[in-house]
Amino acid sequence: MLQTTLATPSAPVHLPRAAMTRSADAIETARRDDEAGRRMIAALGQLNTALAPQRRVVHAGDVIYQAGERFGNLYVLNAGFIKIVNLTSDGREQVVGLKFRGDWLGFDGIANGQYSCDAVAMDTGEVWTIRYDALLAACVQQPTLLTVLHEAMSREIAQDRNSLMSVCTLPADARVAEFLHYWAGSLARRGLRADQITLRMTRAEIGNYLGMTLETVSRALSKLARGQVIAFPEKGRRDIRIPDIRALSAFVQQSLAPEAATMLQ
Repeated sequence: MLQTTLATPSAPVHLPRAAMTRSADAIETARRDDEAGRRMIAALGQLNTALAPQRRVVHAGDVIYQAGERFGNLYVLNAGFIKIVNLTSDGREQVVGLKFRGDWLGFDGIANGQYSCDAVAMDTGEVWTIRYDALLAACVQQPTLLTVLHEAMSREIAQDRNSLMSVCTLPADARVAEFLHYWAGSLARRGLRADQITLRMTRAEIGNYLGMTLETVSRALSKLARGQVIAFPEKGRRDIRIPDIRALSAFVQQSLAPEAATMLQ
């Protein structure tokens, strides 16, 4: 006689709420990054078709425009990394902005008819030159180009605000973590690898940008490495491995927690 064995239904697997939240957050972040990447590619394609911008290959140290130079062009970064540098009243150079693929340069020249900062390449890349008058004329014919322009301006305003908030409100270690989070996130939104990044800035330049000394930046990076939030694949190199970008965000939040508790007392 054959005996039939019925399988006992297995108990449902319940994931911890925190794990479910992290998974949902990761999916949503990936979705937003993918959408941002598609919008950037579409905007570059639209600009290329409508304006046929002049393309220029740049190398580390090349100057795209200088403070005081007469304004006439806007620029779009198609590849590479650019730093925006301002000269202080006492002659010091201050890094005030970072640009990634798809970012625009030169908005600071519109108001007064001349650029107020220097734009300097940090590695090999490609910059598109767009005549401002030609862009305005094209916007009249193709209103969607005006949307592209306004979105670029809006992103720059938002990034300037976020950078100021970071410098004004975060302790030094958290500032460095937020900087790495921003760099990795910017790469992810452009469809590039974000789990291991190569910083195109020296630690002195990072400190200059974040308002701290080289030594403070080095201590902060060492602290993040000890906490296994980041790792250095090769000693002395600018490569940084980021196992989980969310850990950088968590580090920033933990750094703020004591200050928040103090404010509530």
